[in-house]
Amino acid sequence: MTYTVESLAHTSAREVRQLIREGKWTAPTSGVSLGHAQANMIILPKDWAYDFLLYATRNPKPCPILDVTEVGSPEPKLIAPGADVRTDLPKYRIWENGSLVSEPADIKDAWRDDLVAFMIGCSFSFESALLQAGIGIRHIEENRNVPMYLTSVPCIPAGRFSGNTVMSMRPVPYNQVVKAVTCTARFPSVHGAPLHVGNPADIGVKDINKPEFGDAVTIKDGEVPVFWACGVTPQAMVMQSKPPFAITHAPGHMFIADKRDSDYEVF
Repeated sequence: MTYTVESLAHTSAREVRQLIREGKWTAPTSGVSLGHAQANMIILPKDWAYDFLLYATRNPKPCPILDVTEVGSPEPKLIAPGADVRTDLPKYRIWENGSLVSEPADIKDAWRDDLVAFMIGCSFSFESALLQAGIGIRHIEENRNVPMYLTSVPCIPAGRFSGNTVMSMRPVPYNQVVKAVTCTARFPSVHGAPLHVGNPADIGVKDINKPEFGDAVTIKDGEVPVFWACGVTPQAMVMQSKPPFAITHAPGHMFIADKRDSDYEVF
């Protein structure tokens, strides 16, 4: 059977995680299991975990923590009891000393007893709210990964970690920008309101058509680029700070939680 974003849009998180575990879904997860929260991920040795916890605490917009696993445990008990972070994401990235060394489909062979997984809020989680508000999601429409940019906006350093903020971008019609801001602001645990609206150069983006992560999308006449903090920020941190070992999700290839988007909504 061939699966598509459309065919999995209303499939439960547990079922989609099983498809991912079986290698039947390897693509980005935007638009999949609508209504379920999605999570970015970074896995670090215990010796580096406190430094990252402090980094995330100081930078809650790009790094809002949804769950932290026990040392050596691959189970995110708070957001998806029984799930396994070693197998339940479509694609991973393994880093050594700040360099990307592989992008495997699972990390069972790379897992160690000293590892801690941090599950971080993802802007895919508020896309349902945008769609319900009548705001189209261009990367879903064009069957592409969301465009993500390494900006010049610095994060607050913590311990051995430092780096700049990564932001995801969605084109929004001028007359819907206020609506996009207000409906995503209700989800502070999954990045919340945008960090920037308008000229990409103001945040250090040199070419809107060449994102550092993900795919470029069409920006139509009458639309403005809107930028949200992105959970790929820890990967920029890894590249700059060069911990000896780290594992992350591949950009756009998220963990789908049992938690609902509405669990993180505030009014």
